[in-house]
Amino acid sequence: MKRILIIEDDKSISELQKDYLEMSGYEVVCAFDGNSGFEYIKNESYDLIILDLMLPEKNGFDILREISDSKQIPILIVSAKSDETFKIKGLNLGADDYITKPFGMGELVARVNSHIKTYEKFKYSSKKKLLVVGALSIDKQDRRVYVDDNEVLLTQKEFDLLLFLAENPNRVFSKERLYERVWGYDSLSDASTITVHIARIREKLETNPEKRQNIETVWGAGYRFKI
Repeated sequence: MKRILIIEDDKSISELQKDYLEMSGYEVVCAFDGNSGFEYIKNESYDLIILDLMLPEKNGFDILREISDSKQIPILIVSAKSDETFKIKGLNLGADDYITKPFGMGELVARVNSHIKTYEKFKYSSKKKLLVVGALSIDKQDRRVYVDDNEVLLTQKEFDLLLFLAENPNRVFSKERLYERVWGYDSLSDASTITVHIARIREKLETNPEKRQNIETVWGAGYRFKI
């Protein structure tokens, strides 16, 4: 049974979410403030986290900052904040999705199902040396890339950038974040380098961009690898 953690200070909302998710076959744990939610994340294992932003003690943004590099599980933000800046900030900090209150419980369950299915599919394929997404194949050991079984030649950093995105699917990364993770703090380059490398990767991988586009631009937020 898949386990879900809900971090939500409104008990009536969290209990309603819990009821619907349990009816859909999930085991659900609820936390009603940021500190206790963070302790649950550190000490127990979950398949998905539903996270409110405006929490007492430790807010949702703080939780995202602390777990984004250590926990590779789907995180859905549910918030009454509809301002686009909140959404962009949450996605940049590692959330996978953002749902604005009020919303239907059917929509919530559908999104939970979709994200868990996507992560399970990716987790299974990433255990192998060969990472396969549609027509794209990435040989992690030999550092080779194929599209429709035809090898595509990438530079070292193009390969590193593509692999990082492919190993973190459906997550939005800002240019600055990608620069930090792929180039490192000691690099003499800057975040604008990301734009050039993304363009080069797309040009090499996507001979027909209208038909196939693995790397998506999320305007105002960054890039994500779609699977």
